Amino acid sequence: MKISVYAICKNEEQFVDRWVNSMQEADEIVVLDTGSTDNTVPKLLARGVKVEQKIFPKWRFDEARNESLKLVSLDTDVCVCTDLDEVFEKNWRQKIEKSWKPNTRQLRYKYVWNVLPNLEDGITFMYEKIHALNGFKWIFPVHEVLDCIPQLLPNEVVENKDLVLRHFPDPNKSRGQYLNLLELSVSENPTSDRNTHYLAREYMFNGRYLEAIKTFKKHLRLKTATWKEERSASLRYMGDCYFNLGKFTSANRCYKKAIEECFTTREGYLSLAKLYYEKGKYLNCIFVLNNMLQIKEKRLSYITNPDCWNYYPFDLLGFCHFKIGQLDKAIEYTQKAIELNPTDERLQNNLTLYKNIIKNNQ
Repeated sequence: MKISVYAICKNEEQFVDRWVNSMQEADEIVVLDTGSTDNTVPKLLARGVKVEQKIFPKWRFDEARNESLKLVSLDTDVCVCTDLDEVFEKNWRQKIEKSWKPNTRQLRYKYVWNVLPNLEDGITFMYEKIHALNGFKWIFPVHEVLDCIPQLLPNEVVENKDLVLRHFPDPNKSRGQYLNLLELSVSENPTSDRNTHYLAREYMFNGRYLEAIKTFKKHLRLKTATWKEERSASLRYMGDCYFNLGKFTSANRCYKKAIEECFTTREGYLSLAKLYYEKGKYLNCIFVLNNMLQIKEKRLSYITNPDCWNYYPFDLLGFCHFKIGQLDKAIEYTQKAIELNPTDERLQNNLTLYKNIIKNNQ
């Protein structure tokens, strides 16, 4: 089996060595450089990577990905698309070989979208940028995805959750081009529920809350918008937009609808609980968080909010119980928060405060 890794890059010299070290298990590594002005290209060449350069007057991620795919050797069996700020766990080739069958066309694996500063995994979901050479092309100007050409062969997809690719995001990397590209993407595909959701979210990230709300509503009206988790996310984000506009009643309504849309995921509950916390409705916050904690299944989805599964809910519960005078409960939940986040001084100080209050009242 011949495995080829392919990528696009621009001014990413700081990632070259780590990336090449991770990709060494491949038979071939090829890169399309899109205009680096630093030492990215010389460093790649020095590490034995095949590099070509091309400048795109009108930038689109899908066009660049498709050009980079053309660099892959024609005798390749498995293509692996990564970016230079990503790293595989060791022995990834063996896991591909184990999963890949004669009729396999695409492989889904575990993707950690953001490795946190403490090196813990952040948002994690299943991804499918490993594919057969023929019958695939990249589509959409941004948040691009692989499109299978069904006329050639049926797309047989296999899954391996032991195969893990981690993304170490560069905090200095600009998202400035994303909004225009998403607007272009939706103009080209106005009925795409996925891209409409992403565009609404980008408006929200840019503080354009009214446009975000309008676009989230459009997403929810689309006939193809049937994935409950994403529909719930649109409602949650609408709630966040209303909250930032000071429209707390509308935010409350959206968060409750988000829970109704997908009551088996924690995210809607946490958003509603945070609203109650901010408004000083501590009993309501406690009630919602306790319901949230009854949900035990953590989905491998980009919609999943890590805060739903870390120390944060117990931190909120501890503080809310403190505010209503239930110090034993405040200590219990704060201790649980500390178990999940043992180096947080604020949590330690809160625990000391609660214990001292009890001691002084005895």
